[in-house]
Amino acid sequence: MAQQHIASSYARLLYEFLATRGVDAQALLGPLPAPASGLIPLAQWQVLLQRADSRLGEPAIGLRIAEGIGPQHFGVVGYAGRTCATLADALQRLERYQGLVYDVNPVRVRAEGNLLLLEWGTERGRPGQLVDETGVAALVQLARRICDQALLPSEVHFVNPSPADIGAYLDFFGCPVRFGQPATRLSLPLAYLQLPLQQADPALLELLDEQAEGFLRQRGHSALLHSCQQALARLLPEGRGNIGDLAGQLNRSPRTLQRHLQAEGSSFQQLLDDTRRQLAERYLSDAALPLGEIAARLGFSEQSAFSRAFRHWYGTAPLAWRRHLTRSPHAAPLDR
Repeated sequence: MAQQHIASSYARLLYEFLATRGVDAQALLGPLPAPASGLIPLAQWQVLLQRADSRLGEPAIGLRIAEGIGPQHFGVVGYAGRTCATLADALQRLERYQGLVYDVNPVRVRAEGNLLLLEWGTERGRPGQLVDETGVAALVQLARRICDQALLPSEVHFVNPSPADIGAYLDFFGCPVRFGQPATRLSLPLAYLQLPLQQADPALLELLDEQAEGFLRQRGHSALLHSCQQALARLLPEGRGNIGDLAGQLNRSPRTLQRHLQAEGSSFQQLLDDTRRQLAERYLSDAALPLGEIAARLGFSEQSAFSRAFRHWYGTAPLAWRRHLTRSPHAAPLDR
């Protein structure tokens, strides 16, 4: 039931792009997400992209957004990549640290003949064309920037259906682009691995690697938090979603549970909100579930309370989010 995320620094790219189009991003999307964790839910990113797409109506808008990418948008992963000696070293960092930027489907990197393949499957869901095209294009554009060369992939694959006009994709990537494929894939000439990077700095890279490793440890899955979420998922539909009920399920006192959660950098309220958000995403993907029933399953006293909470989490109403998820041509339903 783990929720999927992107880095909030990556989301900043969209706000900067809208400014170049003369659009007040905060008026359209709300304040730039800046949670203490540095992450925002994938579902929120999907909604932000869809709003920008609806407002501007530009074909292949994800490619245009990606044009402004810089290391700062990938956070420590981007800065570490920039200070590597070669593109091969930078891609090794991407493979190891991708979860700090985007933790949906992990990237698999392998050589095949004279090509290097970077592939993202669909085992943890299909985020949709807007998410996929922005992500792949951002990676290509960032590689071009840190190498200071107009790199051209050999081929690009997307899992989503083909748009009516793929001209913008061919122009951006400079190679064949195929849609409706089993996995999202970026193929690069193997020779690119030896390309030197312009701002290599071994001493700084060592510090950035240490920082990234520290972030990975912090993101390590907590057995306590997992147990709490599983218990809450059972308790909430019964209207038993307070800390006393949860502590009883885990054979602890409320005071002890709160202390253990604080040691994990969490709290009961944060845990409750996170669990409700994750369950709400799952339930809303089932079009047959009425909002009233979803509210009850999440332990809300009435549907209006659920709607207010959902707006607070994602900046949109539950029904609008469901319509986006199930009807948008750019976003396939998530396989949860």
